[in-house]
Amino acid sequence: MSRNATPSALPSSPLRLLFRPKTLLLLAFAGAAAAGCQKQRAAEKKLPVVVTTQTVALADYAPRTSLTGVIAARTLNNLSFRVGGRVAERLVDVGQHVDQGAVLARIDPQEQESDLRSAQADLDAAQAQLTQAAVTYERQKTLLARGFTTRREFDTANQTLKVSQGSVDAAQSALANAKENLSYTELKAGAAGVITARQVEAGQVVQAAQTVFTIAEDGDRDAVFNVHETLVAQTPPSPAVMITLLSDPQVRAVGKVREISPAVDTRSGSIRVKVGIPDTPTGMPLGAAVIGTVSAKSVKAILLPWQALTSTGGKPAVWIVDPSSKAVTSMPVEVLAFDSGVVVVDKGLQEGQSVVTAGGQLLSPGQTIEVAGTKQ
Repeated sequence: MSRNATPSALPSSPLRLLFRPKTLLLLAFAGAAAAGCQKQRAAEKKLPVVVTTQTVALADYAPRTSLTGVIAARTLNNLSFRVGGRVAERLVDVGQHVDQGAVLARIDPQEQESDLRSAQADLDAAQAQLTQAAVTYERQKTLLARGFTTRREFDTANQTLKVSQGSVDAAQSALANAKENLSYTELKAGAAGVITARQVEAGQVVQAAQTVFTIAEDGDRDAVFNVHETLVAQTPPSPAVMITLLSDPQVRAVGKVREISPAVDTRSGSIRVKVGIPDTPTGMPLGAAVIGTVSAKSVKAILLPWQALTSTGGKPAVWIVDPSSKAVTSMPVEVLAFDSGVVVVDKGLQEGQSVVTAGGQLLSPGQTIEVAGTKQ
């Protein structure tokens, strides 16, 4: 069969084997070049990032500080018995409203009644002695005028009369004290208000001046806040404070700072501030949680949404759009404050500049953008 083979077929196979690798290499280079060109064309045809922008403009900004506090009584009195004894009856409880002069509790009056009877008896005896001394004095006076007694006897009778009169006065004073002590066995409210604390029960023995009840007197209330000392230093003097009921924001009142504690609480590092609320609304009862808001003096600043803020080198920045090329540039800024939904920029921007407010997370320096909307 080899003898009958075609002569041209013998040298053709080695030639194909010789030139096949070069052909494959050329094809590979050509394919790579074509792929690179396709990527370049794709990059050139890449669509710009769609963003929204805002035109920079100065606006009035008044920094606000809001804190949570509670409604408290302006006048809080501790009530106690003026005499000691065993509590016989307790008539009120915590949270109850009482009127002025209402009886809150009584102690057993047995001792005071005994003192009253004794004082009355002493007064009766002193008055009897005074009556006798007065009769003796009149007799000595008549006898002295007629010459039937001595001057010494008359002076003794006069002195006895004066001593008896003094004894009657002392007995009357003792009787008045005994009656007063008997009235002190009833503890009465000095002013209308709400009972906020109770320290005794019926049957308990109390001493004079021992606190029995605490009453929050009716009238204007205070909103009490624990404020950090740095905020106290930065707040303007005598600011108007907007008080809002936490459970019902429709209940509002305007108050004035009435008292600032001179000492810092060592445990919390805060200062107690009391805000007086004239004509306190009835919807703000004792112990109600409230929000106090203070607005500082307004300043000129640039307000941007939080989404506009980015970072460059660890510092705050925003994306600025070139109006001609639509390319973006990172611009460092100084932030004055962070408020609800906005960031307040103090320095770094000029009026009329266009700032990216949405879509900035997809940008890089020099990248072109397409503006979907602009906020003035």
